[in-house]
Order: sequence, then C-alpha cells, then structure tokens
Amino acid sequence: MSDALKIAYSPCPNDTFVFHAWAHGKVPGAPALDVTFADIDITNGMAERGEFDILKVSYAVLPWVLEEYALLPCGGALGRGCGPLVLTKEPGEAKDLAGKTVAVPSERSTAYLLFRLWAAEEVPGGVGEVKVLPFDEIMPAVRDGRVDAGLVIHEARFTYQNYGLACLADMGEHWERTTGLPIPLGAIIAKRSLGAERLRELAAAARESVRMAWDDTEASRAYVLEHAQEMDPAVADQHIGLYVNEFTADLGENGYAAVRGLLTRAAAEGLVPPLGRDALSFG
Repeated sequence: MSDALKIAYSPCPNDTFVFHAWAHGKVPGAPALDVTFADIDITNGMAERGEFDILKVSYAVLPWVLEEYALLPCGGALGRGCGPLVLTKEPGEAKDLAGKTVAVPSERSTAYLLFRLWAAEEVPGGVGEVKVLPFDEIMPAVRDGRVDAGLVIHEARFTYQNYGLACLADMGEHWERTTGLPIPLGAIIAKRSLGAERLRELAAAARESVRMAWDDTEASRAYVLEHAQEMDPAVADQHIGLYVNEFTADLGENGYAAVRGLLTRAAAEGLVPPLGRDALSFG
C-alpha cells in the first residue's frame, strides 16, 4: 500500500457506505486508498497537523486547515432534518439554559457552531460552562444530572428517548428556518500539494463511489455493519438515509452557500477565523 493515498474517515455508516467502492478498489481508475478509521474529532486534529492525504472532517475546522487542504465538492455530509439536538432531563425552553452547564462532543464541530449561533439568539445572557465529553458519555451525563444539557449528533436523534431525555431544541431546525439552507456537517478535504489534476481525480473517484453505493446498496452492507459499533441495522439505514444525499454527490450552489454561510456567521461571532475570499475554491 506504499503508493496508496492515506485517507481517514469515521466508522459511521454514511462514511463506510460512501467510501466502500473506492476503498475496495471497485472504482475504475481511482487511486488506491490506505484507510484509517477515526472519529471526526480525531480527524479534525489530523487535518490541523497535516497528517493524511485525504480526510473527512467537520466543516467547522475548515478555517484552520484550508491553506494546506482543499475542500472536495463531493463525498461529504450536508442535509436537512439532520441537525444536532440539545437534550435535557426535563422538557423546557431555551431560556432555561441561561448560565447552565452543557456537554458537547467537540468545540471544533459544526454541531458546536450551530449550538453557539442558536444560543446567541435564543438564550438570554448565554449558557454557562461548556464541557467537552466523548459522544457516548453525553446522554448518560444528562440523564444522571452531571450536566444540565447535552448537545448530541448522529444516531442520538433516534435513541435519546431510551435515556428518558427530552429534546429542548433542534439546532438544524433553527438553522434551516433562519437561513433556508441545508446543514453543513462533514467535509472531504485533500492536500493541495497533490496538485489540481490529482484533486480533480479524487473528486471524480469520490463521486463515482457514491453513485456505485446508490446503484447497489447491498454491496456495502457487510462493510457498513462491521464498522457500525454494534448499531442496529435499521438505525444504520436511517443514518445513511439522512446523511447521504444529493449534496454528497455534489455540493452545488446551495451546498457552497451553506458552508460559506455557516463559517461567515461563526466568524462574526468570533468562533472561527474569517475565511479568505477564495478559501473554498477547488482545483
């Protein structure tokens, strides 16, 4: 695998579904991949250190890495009705979070940016302490009263009721209602040093891998479930249905508008560095 490109993406069903064909050498003419699995908070750090050729990262980390990496126009995750949720032990209102402790999975995540943008508008005086916890510890921490609220993503949308928790607010619903744009979640980036021609090849390979996954949804099933961390197959299917869509095949005008909109608003709140004018350009 010495000539293979080093890629890191998460073991989540949407990533394994999207990259199955490419990772298994089934995309004609695509470069070989040397795959590492890592959760997105880990890949965000890898990107900041410039460690891999291709990475799946949070859109929130782009302002720190776009000098070294280019955003590919496909392969990532944007969507509607798939935003992060703020969960509490008892039903309540946004104002109830004023001065309270909120657990989040990462401060370098789209979920965190959406949460802070929401709180700036909806929580008078702002929230109190923000505590970073591993994703799988957040719902138990809320249930057990160790934090007042938790920000959750992905399959927690389907499982939080199992912990007896209530959804205080849907960050994605707020984003879509106030902007009309899809929610930018995960991006595929590749090193600019690979050159414009190779970057175009990578984008074409990612797009074809998506199409092949759609054309034969059963082909990737064993790979998806192998890495889905004991996730129920029905939940894995829901996960793929939410996060693999038209924007995965091509960001398009609305996708780019969503990414720029998120990062511009976040920069205005002092949450991320401002984007350069051509920072999202590709190739």
